[in-house]
Amino acid sequence: MPVPDPGARVQWPEDFGTRFTIFVDTEEEFDWGAPLRSDADGTGHLAALPPVHARFAASGVPLTYLVDYPVASSPLAIEVLGGLMADGRSAIGTQLHPWVNPPLEEEVNGFNSFTGNLPLDLQRAKLVALTDQVTRAFGKRPIVYRAGRYGIGPDTPALLAELGYRIDSSMRAGYDYSAEGGPDFTAVSNPAFHLGAGLIELPFSTVFTGHLRRRGAGLHRRLGRLPRGIGIAARLGLLSRVALTPEDMPLHEAKEAVRIALGEGLQLLNFAFHSPSVEPGHTPYVRTQADLAAFLHWWDEMLALLDRSGVRAASVDEIVAAACGPA
Repeated sequence: MPVPDPGARVQWPEDFGTRFTIFVDTEEEFDWGAPLRSDADGTGHLAALPPVHARFAASGVPLTYLVDYPVASSPLAIEVLGGLMADGRSAIGTQLHPWVNPPLEEEVNGFNSFTGNLPLDLQRAKLVALTDQVTRAFGKRPIVYRAGRYGIGPDTPALLAELGYRIDSSMRAGYDYSAEGGPDFTAVSNPAFHLGAGLIELPFSTVFTGHLRRRGAGLHRRLGRLPRGIGIAARLGLLSRVALTPEDMPLHEAKEAVRIALGEGLQLLNFAFHSPSVEPGHTPYVRTQADLAAFLHWWDEMLALLDRSGVRAASVDEIVAAACGPA
């Protein structure tokens, strides 16, 4: 991905202030260490979602659930997620996992798991199928999208605009998936920017911490070529790459990342987690009840820090209104 044009950066209204949002990659259960499978469709973990959602709702924090095709096709998921929308501010968006999203015409492999690598007609057919299924399931057309595995491609913005989307969140600032055949986001930073046709990009926030943090993604990439270079730099307090998620990101590092982001004037912080993490046993991040307790504690502490810092939660509708105005 090229460096975004500085002139395309979203200029937030003065009354928008400093805000945060939480996107939930709401997806089927699968073995993270095994090859991808087109028949993985378990969604039982969603029964454990309401009490977790209630913790956020009690703090006035809306969640945006980016659902993929197996979730949007599950009666249990439709019932659970539909009920959670009663808080009036949470939203349903889409997440495209091509290996479980019809039409299933491509070979299931790592390269094809990045949607942007597929032929344009197949990309369009999958996105239409997903968008239509989510609309039928939840009674409202989605306006926010994330490509599974952050697999955005050069055709993605135009396809999203065709279908009426307003927000894309498929870019993971500071990360590089090119070794797997995916996109390289090392030139992408955290501020939201316009993609054209009424669409904005809201990158998943990544903050570099440490004494050499201003050298950011470029130095991090070079350290990755050295044996244990990234780990040594982190332990010495020189450079750490911190994504705003409780999944594999220690709380003290995430808090420091938030303080740095706010100090540098970032006006919208974009947090995320995967829905299967709300029940032990589905992701590498939450294997046990103790892991789940730590996951929930991470959020309690993070929400408290954001509140003390005067950072308010933003819903999808509030973001679109502030960044784009009417459709």
